[in-house]
Amino acid sequence: MTIKPFFTALLFCICEAASAQITIEDCYAKAKTNYPLVKQYGLIEKTKEYNLSNANKGYLPQLLLAAKATYQSDVIQIPIDFPGITGLSKNQYGVTLEISQTLFDGGVIRSQRNSVKATATVEEKETEVSLYALNERINQLYFSILLLDEKLNLDNLLREELQRNYNQISAYAQNGIAHSADLDAVKVEQLKLNQNEEQLTHTRKAYLEMLSALIGENLPPDMKWQKPDAINQFAATPITRPELDLFEARLKSIGTREQGITAGLLPKLGLFVTGGYGRPGLNMLDNDFAPYYVGGI
Repeated sequence: MTIKPFFTALLFCICEAASAQITIEDCYAKAKTNYPLVKQYGLIEKTKEYNLSNANKGYLPQLLLAAKATYQSDVIQIPIDFPGITGLSKNQYGVTLEISQTLFDGGVIRSQRNSVKATATVEEKETEVSLYALNERINQLYFSILLLDEKLNLDNLLREELQRNYNQISAYAQNGIAHSADLDAVKVEQLKLNQNEEQLTHTRKAYLEMLSALIGENLPPDMKWQKPDAINQFAATPITRPELDLFEARLKSIGTREQGITAGLLPKLGLFVTGGYGRPGLNMLDNDFAPYYVGGI
């Protein structure tokens, strides 16, 4: 009956020991999840899809509905009176519906799509630059904590050495071989060591709090920090700077804008059909409401 609780407690201790260790890669991942700019990626992608959808609508037939009511100061008049033909009214009304279809736009829509993609890439690279700066900050804090831990370990070794010297000099003093001034000198070194250790401990605590804020997780003081394998890390990770990718993305964005300007200067070709109803219609001598249509290229 007591074996099961024992193994449960043992498993709990193993899990606690495993969770009490952290790597710099863990800090990168947690900081990226916790960093507000990460959400920018989703917004950039949604904006790109929306703008691409709007650009693609240029390939679809376009509808334009218009209505007007006007009063003119003068109208066309025939100087000769004909039986059954009345003059035109100065009040004129009309409703039109135009359907147009682009056949050739000179590459305007294609350049718009390329510009949307290039702009989204620039925004993504700008976000990557900000995240890279975040990783650099994590590097500073992580390796500073490792360095402080090493200094604290050296202080512990030095404390043991000073204590051995103190005990040895104290024994010599009892036998009249050493003076009390020698003991005082060792005590001074011990006080300096204690002050230095206190300063290092406070600095480590501050770094730990800053790193905890970046990754969004409270790190305990007794956390085990795994030292990165420098050889494997440099061998597996190419030396690149996101600023270079951002510069290249901006150059491509400028190129797509130049293509858009060139495409806008080329001739366009399309079909259109316009249907309307109004007074007058296409026959300007008819003062009655009439339907009409016009088609062309």
